[in-house]
Amino acid sequence: MLDIKFIRQNPYKVKEGIAKKQTRVDIDRILDLDKKKRELLQKVETLRKEQKKLGKDNINQAQKIKAEIKGLAPELEKVEKELDFLLQQIPNLPLDAVPVGKEEKDNVVLKEWGKKPNFNFTPKDYLEIAQVADLIDIKRAAKVSGTRFGYLKGKLAQLEFALINLATDILTKEGFVMIVPPVMIKDKMMEAMGYVDTEADQAERYFLDKDSLYLVGTSEQVIGPMHAEEILKELPKRYVAFSTCFRREAGAYGKDTKGILRVHQFDKVEMFTFCQPKASEKEHLFMLKMEEKLMQLLNIPYRVVHLCTGELARPSAATYDIESWMPGQNCYRETHSTSNCTDFQARRLNIRFQGKAGLEFCHTLNGTALAIGRTLIAIIENYQQKDGSILVPKALHKYTGFKAI
Repeated sequence: MLDIKFIRQNPYKVKEGIAKKQTRVDIDRILDLDKKKRELLQKVETLRKEQKKLGKDNINQAQKIKAEIKGLAPELEKVEKELDFLLQQIPNLPLDAVPVGKEEKDNVVLKEWGKKPNFNFTPKDYLEIAQVADLIDIKRAAKVSGTRFGYLKGKLAQLEFALINLATDILTKEGFVMIVPPVMIKDKMMEAMGYVDTEADQAERYFLDKDSLYLVGTSEQVIGPMHAEEILKELPKRYVAFSTCFRREAGAYGKDTKGILRVHQFDKVEMFTFCQPKASEKEHLFMLKMEEKLMQLLNIPYRVVHLCTGELARPSAATYDIESWMPGQNCYRETHSTSNCTDFQARRLNIRFQGKAGLEFCHTLNGTALAIGRTLIAIIENYQQKDGSILVPKALHKYTGFKAI
């Protein structure tokens, strides 16, 4: 949520920012409602002062003023309700350095790393390799759970835990505190994180109506609210979390429907940071550096992409993606994302720290350490051998106890 004072002082900047994110919100209506609210509150305050002055000397007049105050309550409530609703519709504004654009083609590739493997055979798609080796079973998963699910089996399942251990080992040495969070979150907390503001957002979520709980789509959604209504004393505060995540993939029908690339349930190691505002852009680059470090340890070719304004999620002010090279598909696929959400989430959650001028809202950032399923896909395709076997990246040998599958 944006600060209403900031909106008052910078209406054109706000309008420009939301336009860059391909969003429409009536800022003029917000300003009108804000003015009306302040006028009503001022009127109520003036009446209360008059009522207090009268005290017990003029009970009849005091009663009239009391009734007048009560009569203003419904109008004030109506104004506040509409104002709060419209304020919730405003996405976070993009930082100035974010490239302006409408869609994926407007994203900017910042760098490429690694040498793409040069096979002396035609590389295969990961699913073909995994099914022949009985490593992924989507047929039985469909029988049990429906489409967009899969069983990981044998050494591929062991490889998942090797990846988790690698990521947590690297990140805990960098000061990240390891947590295993709940995978259900109260509706109010999910709203505060900014992931259910629109119908499109809600369509992606699994909601347990009886319990008013969402299943998390990524563990960042449940890490941010950990410190709701708190004043943090030491910043930055960094967490690395492992969790299972759930998404409906409501807009993905007709593409990537087979296998484990785009599924309803997946495992993920996620980074999350609370920091001071002046440090958040530097922290964002640090998170990207950690993502790149893990990819380089796995020796998977990738490129770093700066997302354009139209591709940013609603809470994000800036996002970098890492796209891994998938030789069996002959394309890059997103495997990582890291976002700076500035004070957008902390303001909604009331997470603050003691600054020089008083209490200030923290900045929050999130970043994928490893999205397990997609990382396994990248390993299978980049490390595939002509005989159908798969080599294991050297960085994982100490966790697996085997060097090939």
